[in-house]
Amino acid sequence: MVEELSSVYDSGLVPLVGSNDESWCQGLDGLASRTAAYYQQGARFAKWRTVVSIPNGPSALAVKEAAWGLARYAAISQDNGLVPIVEPEILLDGEHNIERTFEVAQKVWAEVFFYLAENNVLFEGILLKPSMVTPGAESKEKASPQKVADYTLKLLHRRVPSAVPGIMFLSGGQSEVEATLNLNAMNQSPNPWHVSFSYARALQNTTLKTWGGRAENVKAAQDALLFRAKSNSLAQLGKYSGEGESDEAKKELFVKGYSY
Repeated sequence: MVEELSSVYDSGLVPLVGSNDESWCQGLDGLASRTAAYYQQGARFAKWRTVVSIPNGPSALAVKEAAWGLARYAAISQDNGLVPIVEPEILLDGEHNIERTFEVAQKVWAEVFFYLAENNVLFEGILLKPSMVTPGAESKEKASPQKVADYTLKLLHRRVPSAVPGIMFLSGGQSEVEATLNLNAMNQSPNPWHVSFSYARALQNTTLKTWGGRAENVKAAQDALLFRAKSNSLAQLGKYSGEGESDEAKKELFVKGYSY
């Protein structure tokens, strides 16, 4: 079932001809029939990830392509009964400061919601999975959790309709602790959304390294995963303290040019 449902969403990133060495996300062809079939098999959610690179511009073409693709995917998914998870990711790659990330994210999110509206997407029926507003991973200027929260919440209030029921942030290469601290800081301020998380590397890294493929490490790995889950659950309530974190969980997970 997992293998079958893996193709509900995008088919991956490919070079965007005419851009500044940027990418676009393919997979719209045949999406209507796939989503209809997967709904019959029990699926109720779909996900589509597209990325924008700040060092590569981003070009107006890449931003428009990202926004239009997300909007068409969302409309097709809703038409077939699925809740679309809309994922416009601003990549961490680059030496830019947090103000530059904020500037680009405003532009990208504005186009995303413009095209969602143009395609008659029901905002109440989507989930937004964006990246947080942070400096580039190679920036000399680091930002505290409070600064990341301030910029990210400001962006949410400026660009995201309150009708959107939930926002699940991706970690995008932040360390496990950093991603949890930033989420916690965001939930210490009132906002009209449910601000949650949908992490991959920032939920799995310590768990996988603890396990290491060895049967005798399974219990320790399960405990590590439970600790991360509880930490982020507390961060959703603004009650995460950072106590008990390992050195491994504090290590940066950014990989330049990371793709999947």
